[in-house]
Amino acid sequence: MPTRRQVLAGGVVGFGGLALAHCSRAEMDTYEATQAKLRAPLPVSPQMTELVRFAALAPNSHNVQPWRFSIDERRCWISPDLTRRLPVVDPDDHHLFVSLGCAAENLMLAAQASGKSSAVDMRGNRIEIVFGGGDARQSPMFDAIPRRQTTRSTYDGRQVPADALRLLEEAAKLEGVSLLLLTGKPHLESVLDFVIQGNSAQMDDAAFVRELKAWIRFNPTEALATGDGLLGAASGNPSLPGWLGRAVFSTVFRKNSENRKYAEHIRSSAGVAVFVSDQESKAGWVNIGRSFQRFALQATALDLRHAHINQPVEVMALRSEFSKWLGLGGRRADLVVRFGYAPALPMSVRRPVERIIEPFA
Repeated sequence: MPTRRQVLAGGVVGFGGLALAHCSRAEMDTYEATQAKLRAPLPVSPQMTELVRFAALAPNSHNVQPWRFSIDERRCWISPDLTRRLPVVDPDDHHLFVSLGCAAENLMLAAQASGKSSAVDMRGNRIEIVFGGGDARQSPMFDAIPRRQTTRSTYDGRQVPADALRLLEEAAKLEGVSLLLLTGKPHLESVLDFVIQGNSAQMDDAAFVRELKAWIRFNPTEALATGDGLLGAASGNPSLPGWLGRAVFSTVFRKNSENRKYAEHIRSSAGVAVFVSDQESKAGWVNIGRSFQRFALQATALDLRHAHINQPVEVMALRSEFSKWLGLGGRRADLVVRFGYAPALPMSVRRPVERIIEPFA
């Protein structure tokens, strides 16, 4: 398994077998220094901007970071940034509001660790978090915030012990949200069948491929310049000059190779987690995000990796069939996440805090 520095430097094979050492030592050093600053521990008495920095480490589709924060000392509003929508893969903004819920959970855990209580409510399109006094209480989930990542790689196939599965279930408990943990080869093979059907449909959709390509950053310099997007190295691919990466993308990003990749990924995983909301609404989607983020942070605390395999819920023609297979009784499966053991990959970047904070309106 390559090291993170080797992946950033292009010292592995990816993009259909193409390998190229493009990333310089200086580029790697700059990228890693930026990551260290972005993921630095909270100060003892953090300003609200520091809490927002931790909030923005939340997972989000294509790393578009579709949020805006308005803050003072007693409250925070988290609003959707609709200029960062993904209209093809997320036409109803479901994933967008899930992402806002993930950010809200990070913010609340960071506030708790700094001695602030918090209460959350959904007001129209915005999340309102009101802070109060309290005792500073850190937790394994808070400690995991800077280390959590979506790890899009092959896992090592080890099973997760029963006591760890119970901790994951306990962490994800939230009123109105159900968690289904699927383990064992028959269940994973059934999920894989849905994923391959969904991935095939998406790969045949030129608009989906264009949207995905627009958010890929082929080397660390591109990622640092925009502060967003999917760094190729974060999926185990080599660092390439941007012009070359865009030129070869359509040639090597093919349905059959992607389906083989997903088969390897799912079969190497310990299990799959499916998150289901009782409420088909923006508030329900935010709660899904909060529940998933707690699951992901607890997984990180247990040295488990996770990655989304959301094709069965993103492709409309499959969604109801997948929910029926799960026995959801008409409810919608919201997120599908595989988990297991694997080394970490390079982290994705985030935009500077000053670019995501705006005045109260």
